[in-house]
Amino acid sequence: MALNKAVYQYQQNSIMTATPEELTLMLYNGCIKGIKMTKIAIEDNDYEKGNYYICKAQAIIRELRATLDMKYEISKNLYDLYTYFLDRLIEANVKKDTQILDEVVGFVTELRDTWAEAMKDARIKQSGKIPAKEV
Repeated sequence: MALNKAVYQYQQNSIMTATPEELTLMLYNGCIKGIKMTKIAIEDNDYEKGNYYICKAQAIIRELRATLDMKYEISKNLYDLYTYFLDRLIEANVKKDTQILDEVVGFVTELRDTWAEAMKDARIKQSGKIPAKEV
């Protein structure tokens, strides 16, 4: 019980002290986890659990979509992409189709990895250090 409380407190502290960029990365990771857990649940014929996790993934994607700053062209593209993900997750849930889950988790993983790389590049630029590969 004490361990669960400590883990929960750590998670809460991580969220409360995270930058907006880190929160976005956490959302991507949470979405990926939700989709992967959905796939496991479907494969185990535990549709109630699968529905629970896919709803969590959908909520995360809705949050990512809602926080876009639409004055940028990339935001419009991401909005359309997130809408596509939501449509596909709904279809996967209705059909219990793990191939659709694989498709969406692949796209979300790619976005997460790109986001993480952009965060790394931004930190390097802020620090004024030149990456070793550019020297």
